[in-house]
Amino acid sequence: MYKLLTVKDRVRVPPLKFKEDLKKSVEESIVEDYENKLLDNNRFIICMTEVVNIGEGRIVPGDGAIYYETTFKLLSYTPLIKEVVEGEVTEITDFGAFVRIGPIEGFVHMSQVMDDYVSFSKTKSLLGKESKKTLSIGDYVRARVIAISMKSLKDAKIGLTMRQPGLGKLEWIEADKKVKAK
Repeated sequence: MYKLLTVKDRVRVPPLKFKEDLKKSVEESIVEDYENKLLDNNRFIICMTEVVNIGEGRIVPGDGAIYYETTFKLLSYTPLIKEVVEGEVTEITDFGAFVRIGPIEGFVHMSQVMDDYVSFSKTKSLLGKESKKTLSIGDYVRARVIAISMKSLKDAKIGLTMRQPGLGKLEWIEADKKVKAK
């Protein structure tokens, strides 16, 4: 789930940035401290969208930097169990598919791709035995989050399924709608 957060924090502006415009210096410090970071509540910070207010600066003895009480907005993403997500298949392996869902990747195990026996083909795609459906790199899919393990950004694991109604490769979903309409 994407959220726009309003944050109030002391932003450290190092002495090297004193010659620059204050707002620009504060924005750069926020970007360095927050963007592309994973917080302890499975919240991934995508970007800073706006600096709302910069308060008076304070110097901490022995540091040399100035700390500004600042209010700013951050765009964040937190994966939620049972959330339906859409993304692009970025890699196919002999055990499943990796899907880019916003700022992170999820994984669909072969057993969760479709209601059919799935095999890994030499063309680096997943193939349904009876349905003849294929899943390849670059395909867009809709999936449901079924597992989350985000100990660190590098070790983030999001488990996905596409075996429920309304889920799967977007082309499969459209084809199913046409069949049901007839």
